[in-house]
Amino acid sequence: MIFNATNVIALNIFLYICGKISLIMRVNSKIRYGLRTMLEIASSNDPNGMLQKDIAKNQNISLKYLDPIIASLKLKGLIINSKGKGSGYRLTRPAEEISMLDIYTAFEQIVVIECINNLNFCDRSLHDCKGRNYWGEFKEDFESILLKKKLSQIIEETYYECKDLESLQITS
Repeated sequence: MIFNATNVIALNIFLYICGKISLIMRVNSKIRYGLRTMLEIASSNDPNGMLQKDIAKNQNISLKYLDPIIASLKLKGLIINSKGKGSGYRLTRPAEEISMLDIYTAFEQIVVIECINNLNFCDRSLHDCKGRNYWGEFKEDFESILLKKKLSQIIEETYYECKDLESLQITS
């Protein structure tokens, strides 16, 4: 068996199911709320964009917490004010062209282990570290997963889940 990052993830999931290890992957709240913000903006049909107060209300995010999220998304070039300061926000490009990698990296770099991003971190990074190649591959696999998932796909998948829930509520 070839041990690539995907196989190791599958093995970890199997061990977790069997109760041999606990499996936790932490995604910080700014990334999670950043995705929710992007979904809210992308789902808006208003040509003037979506006001920050409406995003906060619809997503149950405080305006104070939403400010740096909006700032990070703007800095990354994912959203802009539709008509300047004080106006609504809109995407800078179609949702089909925005990946989960774009959203994730608006808030933090992908760092699996420090020596992958910083060769000076460890004097073994360049030649002696036998694990470095694996961790580099793991990082590439993770980035690839994020790159494949587009904002438009998430909207579509969420749309069906919400519609399914609505139909269950109507029949109950």
